[in-house]
Amino acid sequence: MCGLCGVLNLDGAPVDPAVIEAMTAALIHRGPDQGAIFIDGHVGLGSRRLAIQDTSEAASLPMTDGDLTLAFNGEIYNHPDIRRELEISGVREWRSTGDTETILRLYRALDGDARRMLERLRGMFALALWDAGRRRLVFARDRMGEKPLYFYVDRRRLVFASEIKAILAHPAVPRRAALNGARLARYLRDGCLSIETAFDGIYSLPPAHAAVIESDGGFDEDTPFCYWQRPTAESAPRSEGEWRDAVRQLLADAVRGCLISDVPLGAFLSGGLDSSLVVALMQQHTNAAVKTFSIGFAGDSSFDETAYAEQVARHLQTEHTAFTVEPEALDLLPKLVWHHDQPFADSSAIPTYLVSRLTRQHVTVALTGDGGDELFVGYERFYAAALAQRMQRVIPRPVWRLGERALAALPEGTGYYDPLKRARRFIKGAAQPIGAAYQDWISVFSREWIDSALTQPNHHHFKPDRPGGSLSEIVHYNMVTYLPDDLLVKTDRCSMAASLETRAPFLDHRLVELAAQIPIDFKLRGSVTKYILKEAARGLLPDSIIDRPKHGFGVPIGTWLRRDIAAARGILLSPEARGRGLLKMTAVERLLTEHADGKRDHGGRLWALLTLEWWHRLFIDPSKLTAP
Repeated sequence: MCGLCGVLNLDGAPVDPAVIEAMTAALIHRGPDQGAIFIDGHVGLGSRRLAIQDTSEAASLPMTDGDLTLAFNGEIYNHPDIRRELEISGVREWRSTGDTETILRLYRALDGDARRMLERLRGMFALALWDAGRRRLVFARDRMGEKPLYFYVDRRRLVFASEIKAILAHPAVPRRAALNGARLARYLRDGCLSIETAFDGIYSLPPAHAAVIESDGGFDEDTPFCYWQRPTAESAPRSEGEWRDAVRQLLADAVRGCLISDVPLGAFLSGGLDSSLVVALMQQHTNAAVKTFSIGFAGDSSFDETAYAEQVARHLQTEHTAFTVEPEALDLLPKLVWHHDQPFADSSAIPTYLVSRLTRQHVTVALTGDGGDELFVGYERFYAAALAQRMQRVIPRPVWRLGERALAALPEGTGYYDPLKRARRFIKGAAQPIGAAYQDWISVFSREWIDSALTQPNHHHFKPDRPGGSLSEIVHYNMVTYLPDDLLVKTDRCSMAASLETRAPFLDHRLVELAAQIPIDFKLRGSVTKYILKEAARGLLPDSIIDRPKHGFGVPIGTWLRRDIAAARGILLSPEARGRGLLKMTAVERLLTEHADGKRDHGGRLWALLTLEWWHRLFIDPSKLTAP
């Protein structure tokens, strides 16, 4: 795992090495082991390296092989297979054993065909390859969006990097907020941003996209191209047993590929199905006990899964470490915003960062269960959508709205399984068409609150996208929005803040393609989510773990903020926040009061506003960027 950055001066001006040095320095947490820059006239590349495969100097980054130079972030799990194929075809005299050199040799063997090269790679990656012979720059991002790549472009230059803060280290890149009404409305709804970032002129390269830029050409919105698409159609019929065996075989192969490493390796273990299954398959491919790590929080036992993690660890005989930490949400807030570079409302970034920081004391690489819910219909909101669709056939919408009004006056708690909060959310959604219902369930703020709270009238230009009316469309929508924009951003930034590499076997693109073809009835069977994955886990894990209810990875942010409500109030109602003119303070005050009085659990919404305010303080207000 590493960080990369670079500049291509489209006007042909030479790149200043000091600029690349400054950009590279902003990424040192992503790669504390080694760093260097490369300059070739109007092109500059920089890398920071976290040494995982081949820790020798021979594998230093950026790597140059003749007229090719590569800055690379990620892991290519099938690179030993590619290397063997290249050797059979006559490629000799390797100077390293890592995947970076394999990519360079593959590109050369394919005569500079970037698309074919990318189609051969299995893994997570962001890369920038300078082909001096063809005077061509190639940069690309992996299929699922595990590794980030951002860029800024104007008439004179293209600037790109693994993180936005490195792009901002370029003196010609403006540091301006782009949270106008429409983009702010999107953030308040989704809790994160997508291709358009919070900064004017800075964009995220979409997953499974690449760009090939010739020196005598330009770069515009049509330059990046898509080199892979997830299938959306179910395949020819198979029996349950055939699907089960195919899932188990491909996941086992993906896990085996993720074990390639020359440094200590372990796994996050929440006690849920996905991470537990990954650990069980890891254990099959190693003679030593797998090192596993879990985290729990004081303050609200409904969020604590460490007992389940320890049960799995005992069953699999792992070398398990459980961490328990005290609430420190507001103390961590500036650091988390700094590493995300943007406002980010997902409070599960707190445990993700803390478990990464503590895990890094023991290992350098950790496997995760990320992606299992997306591939196999694991979230409760998927079941809620299917249930609401059935109930809407017999219960008229006016009845749902009556129920919504009846529950509105009752107070709600901050617990994970608070029944009133869940019932109110379900009924409010079920009174709408199913696509709109799903969007309502996953939104941080309701459309009504956004309409009433934003001060800028042009937010009405924001057109709320939402999934179609079938469960398959909803699952696909979740895959292309929540997964790359929230879940994978959180995992990458929080782990890299601790210089820890994380790997997600569920996101092997072959498994993603297989899961997309499995009929929805094999994923959601009645009220049983992830049905086919659970069947694949039989015999590897105790039934009590396989069949226990889904529990998200979160923190009792509502409980914590009630304790710290004065501090939260001081930030959100400060003169700085008022002076921004983004939100009506009466709407913010109402949230704080309702939360403090126990009428509503606004913990997640207040966290969204706190990260928004701290983003302005760290990235927009100061004359110079400084890490907190």
